[in-house]
Amino acid sequence: MSLLSDISSPADLKKMSAESLPELAQEIRQEIIDVTSKNGGHVSPNLGIVELSIALHRVFDTPKDKILFDVSHQCYTHKLLTGRNNDSFKNLRQTGGISGFCNIFESEHDAFGAGHAGTAASAALGLAAARDRLGDDENIVAVLGDAALTNGVTFEAFNNIASTTKKMIVVLNDNEMSIAKNVGAIAQYLNEVITNPVCNRLYSDMNSFLKKLPLGETVIKMTENTARDAKGWFVPSPFFEYFGMMYLGPIDGHDIALLERYLNYCKRATRPILLHIITKKGKGLDVAVRNPEKFHGASPYNVVTGETLNNDKSIPNYQDAMGQALVRFAKDDKKIVGITAAMASGTGLSFIKKELPEQFFDVGIAEEHAAVFAAGMARKGFTPVTAIYSTFMQRAYDCAMHDVCLQKLPVTFCLDRAGLSPNDGATHHGLFDISFLRPLPNAVVMQPKDEDELSDMLWTSIQSKLPSFIRYPRGKGEGVKIKDTPALLEVGKAEILQESDGEICIWALGNMVKEALSVAKAIEQECGKKIGVVNARYVKPLDTELLLKCADSNKTIITIEDHVVSGGFGSAVAECLIANQKKCNLDIIGWPDKYIPHGTDVKTIRSQFGLNTDQIKDRVKKYL
Repeated sequence: MSLLSDISSPADLKKMSAESLPELAQEIRQEIIDVTSKNGGHVSPNLGIVELSIALHRVFDTPKDKILFDVSHQCYTHKLLTGRNNDSFKNLRQTGGISGFCNIFESEHDAFGAGHAGTAASAALGLAAARDRLGDDENIVAVLGDAALTNGVTFEAFNNIASTTKKMIVVLNDNEMSIAKNVGAIAQYLNEVITNPVCNRLYSDMNSFLKKLPLGETVIKMTENTARDAKGWFVPSPFFEYFGMMYLGPIDGHDIALLERYLNYCKRATRPILLHIITKKGKGLDVAVRNPEKFHGASPYNVVTGETLNNDKSIPNYQDAMGQALVRFAKDDKKIVGITAAMASGTGLSFIKKELPEQFFDVGIAEEHAAVFAAGMARKGFTPVTAIYSTFMQRAYDCAMHDVCLQKLPVTFCLDRAGLSPNDGATHHGLFDISFLRPLPNAVVMQPKDEDELSDMLWTSIQSKLPSFIRYPRGKGEGVKIKDTPALLEVGKAEILQESDGEICIWALGNMVKEALSVAKAIEQECGKKIGVVNARYVKPLDTELLLKCADSNKTIITIEDHVVSGGFGSAVAECLIANQKKCNLDIIGWPDKYIPHGTDVKTIRSQFGLNTDQIKDRVKKYL
C-alpha cells in the first residue's frame, strides 16, 4: 500500500509521521506525472508546490480555514489531499473528471475558484474582512505564485490589507517563473532578496538565535521594524512591510518541517504576514525543469523525452500561424511590434521574440497594462499586435474601450482560444468576446475560417490602421497552405462559398464555416436541396448589403458561431434584419447562456450541447 492511498482527507495527513512526509511528496509527484502525461495539465506549477501543500494541510484545518491559490492551477496536491485521491483525479480535466482549477462547486475545501492570476489576495482579504465582521476565527491563507506580483490587482489588495484586517497570511511561492521567465522590476527585486547572502544570513541567524530564547517570539515581534530597516541596508526596500505586512523569508519551500514551523508562527501572528518561500518549478520531472514554459500547461507527453504525444507537426496551430505571419510582416516594417502578457509561447509570439527581439515586449501577466501600453506605442506611430487569450481579454476591456477604440488607435488584438479550451473549462473558454466587443465604436471584429485567412486578416488589420480584434480557436488549423503574399481584404465584406436554391442560407463565422459546409453537403446528399453558405468573416462591421440580399432571396437565414448566442454574431444579424424589416426566418446557433464545463475534447463538449455536425444538420433540416 502506498502512503497516498491512505489519505482521504487532511485529517489522515495530520496523523502521518514527519519522517514519512518526503516519501509522500514523492508519491504525489509521481501521481501528478502519471495523470498529466496522459491527460495533459499544468505540470510544472504543481510539481513545485507539493511540499507547501502538504505543510499547509498539516498546519491548517480546511474547510474551516480557507486556503486560496493564485493561480488555482497550483491545486493538484491540494485536491489529492482533500478527498479527490481517486478515479476523479485520474480523470483530471476530462469529461466526468474533476477540474484542473479550484472549484467551489466541486469541494468544500476549495475556498475560491480562479483561472487567472491576481485574484487570491483580493478574495482572501474579502474573506478576512467578512470573518472579522462576523466575529469568526478561521485562518485565511492566500498562496500567490510570484506571477501574481506582475498583476496590478494584487497590489490593489496589498494597498488595503493593513487598513482592513489584523489577521491574514500571504504565502509567496517564488519560483522565478510565471508562465515564462518573470520580467520587470518585481522579478528583479525578488531575485535580489533571494540571492543576497549577507541579508539572508543575518536574517536567518537572527531568527534562529531569538527562537532559542525564552521570550524569543516576543523579541522577534518587537524587532520587526529594526529587521525591516536592517534588510533595507543590504537590498532594496522590503516593500511588503511598507504595505503593513510582516515579512518572513525567503525560506526553502521544499523543506516540509521548516515550512510547518514558519506556517505555525504565521498562524499565531496578530498582524498580516507574508511568508516568502523559494521553490523549483517542475521539481521531480527533469524534462519539466529543463522546459518550464512548455510544461507550465502541457498536452499529453512522454515523461522521459518530454515530447508531446500525437502531435501532427504538419498542420500548424492557429497561434503559431499567427506568430509566423507576424514575423514575416515585422521583418519588413520595424514599426510593427508584438506584445504579450507573459504568454509568448501560448500566443505564438515566441517567434518574434526569437527572431526580432527588439520588436517584442513581454509585460508580465498584466493584460490591462498590455492594452494601454500598446495604445501608447500606437500614439507614437507604431503598429502594435497584442496577443491575449480571448477569456483574458475581459481584463483589458476597459482599456480597449477608453484607451484604444475611443482614440481610434491602430492596435491589433489577436484573441487566441476563442471558442473552447476544452480541458481547462469555464475559466478559459473564449465564448464571450464578441458580445463585449461589438458595442465598441471604431472597433473591427473578425474571425478567419482557416490559417491562411488569419494571415490575410492580420495583414489587413495592420494596413487598415483601425482598432481591430481577430479571434481564432485553440489548436490545429485546417491544414490550408498559407500564401506567400497575404491578401488585403475589404473590411466588412463577407465571402459567398455556396449559393442556395432559395430555401436556406447559412452564415457561419470562423471555424464554424467548415461545419456549415459539411451540413450543406449532407443535406444536399439526403434531400437534394442546395443550402447556401457564407463565410461571414466580419462581425463588425457586418456585411449588411450581402445579408439583406440573402434575406430577400431565402426563406431562412441560419447563423452558426463558436460563441454564446447572447449578444454574439447571430444577435448582430438579428438586429440588422429587424432594423430593415425583413420577414425571413432566423435561427441562431451557438452556445447557450451557461458557463460551459471542461471536457475531454471539443467534439465531446459540442455533442453535449447540440453543436456537432449531425445535430446542427437536423436543426437546419427543420426549415426545409
